[in-house]
Amino acid sequence: MERLQSVDTLRGITIVAMILVNNPGTWNAVYPPLLHAEWHGLTPTDLIFPFFLFIVGISIALAYQNKKPNRNTYKKIGIRSLKLIGLGLLINIFTPYFPFIQDIQTVRIPGVLQRIGIVFFISSILFLNLNTKSILLTIAFILVSYFVVTGFITLPNGNIPSFDNNTNNWANYIDINLLGKHMWRETYDPEGILSTFPSIATSLLGIIAGKIITAKTNYKKEISLIAFSFALLLLGYVWSIWFPINKTIWTSSYVLVTAGWATLILGGTYYLNDVKKINFTPIFTYVSKNAITIYFLSMIIAKSFYLIKINETQTIHSWLFNTFFIHIGTIKLASFSYALCVVTFYIFLSYYLFKKKIYFKV
Repeated sequence: MERLQSVDTLRGITIVAMILVNNPGTWNAVYPPLLHAEWHGLTPTDLIFPFFLFIVGISIALAYQNKKPNRNTYKKIGIRSLKLIGLGLLINIFTPYFPFIQDIQTVRIPGVLQRIGIVFFISSILFLNLNTKSILLTIAFILVSYFVVTGFITLPNGNIPSFDNNTNNWANYIDINLLGKHMWRETYDPEGILSTFPSIATSLLGIIAGKIITAKTNYKKEISLIAFSFALLLLGYVWSIWFPINKTIWTSSYVLVTAGWATLILGGTYYLNDVKKINFTPIFTYVSKNAITIYFLSMIIAKSFYLIKINETQTIHSWLFNTFFIHIGTIKLASFSYALCVVTFYIFLSYYLFKKKIYFKV
């Protein structure tokens, strides 16, 4: 099967959006849509990470559709997963100063690439060994079980479970007790242990979307994708009445709603890119070709800019912002302009790599 432009478009959009929201000029002045919801709720920014995991699922369905579940295939899957986890840990321990690692006693263990690596491994194994019906049943089992565990099972300390940001939340409780100081915040981690399970369901829904695209059928696949997206959105928003949409603990309603939006956008890009052959977004293709590399570099460079001081009061980041952007309109516009410049840099870098046919595979 030829490479699908729509998947490259969706992946490129997701990476560009991820870089945009991660690199404001100042975190004290950011437009609300470019911030995560404080706890319950959904902003455009909250769609980015699940979109990436959803695309991981699509990619699995495309890449492994003709693969057999044998030792060699499992080995390749395992190696790729370990590479992703290793890159994620490298981001966390990296510091631009010798000895180039942060204090091991407090370094964060979870992370975006770590979760992608784990989700990729488990989702790939499930794809190779289960049919479509079994995958759907697995998704249902994960989401319902997560709801039951986090909403109805009493914690070991005897407290009633909560979906709020407190120690009675099962996801927070497990992270505090198992990860300790190795978390994003003292009381929670957005890529924590328990919330990794429903994130697998996000990828599995991507696999279902991938199966729709690769199916041999006379039905219009874009219509099937849109119908599937409406079903996910309806179920997710109804379920959110009892199980609030929440990215940090990756609630079941959040899985369904974000996968619904991802499927809807995929249906649109599939129709334009792969049915009508309209490539209106070449810049996203450039980014997509080196997606993990661009994300990894953006994190390492941003971290270096925040840590390296050029004088007693300013880091590279603050100096750039205060020198070239601070006077652009309002402070929020200045902060947004800085982020746009960062995105533009990585688009040009992606274009250069694309033209030179340099592709870094993970």
